[in-house]
Amino acid sequence: MEPFKQLNGIVAPVDRVNVDTDAIIPKQFLKRIERTGFGQFLFYEWRWDEEGNVNENFDMNQPRYQGASVLVSRANFGCGSSREHAPWAIMDYGFRCVIAPSFADIFYNNCFKNGILPIKLSEEQVQDLFERTAAHEGYRLNVDLENKQLTDEYGLHIDFDLDEHRRQFLLQGLDDIGLTLQHESEITAYEQSRGAHLFA
Repeated sequence: MEPFKQLNGIVAPVDRVNVDTDAIIPKQFLKRIERTGFGQFLFYEWRWDEEGNVNENFDMNQPRYQGASVLVSRANFGCGSSREHAPWAIMDYGFRCVIAPSFADIFYNNCFKNGILPIKLSEEQVQDLFERTAAHEGYRLNVDLENKQLTDEYGLHIDFDLDEHRRQFLLQGLDDIGLTLQHESEITAYEQSRGAHLFA
């Protein structure tokens, strides 16, 4: 995975609570086995109407939010089924950071495994971000994972908490396999010693 240290990106709002994984990536698009190609289907039933036309009432479809890499939403983001396709779709669309007051546990864990930084803030802090996003076209947020800080050009400064193990996962661009491979030499030595023992 690509290491995540700092990100300066446009913020896009999804002002809804309990955004579940079926809303993030509907079940009919889960047939692909690779991790790519899901971004086009992100929030599909909100971004498009039944005739396949762009839903102009959905915030993310507005030109001011194109190219966004920071997503801000409400409580219990990523609830519902445990499909890992949800963070795949978010990542493939271009988001590297999701900010909300709370996340479903499985979705939260899956974000780290896929190079996405989920940040938990208070309801008041999230509301402030929604207001800033609405007030400033092309509103950008600087996400500093090294120092665990959020800043903008209008004086915002927020410190956020994150488990150190998970922070290191992202800073080093590691998933579970990458973490294991850091000990490749020790694993090889163990396997060789076990083999020698079994056939001695």
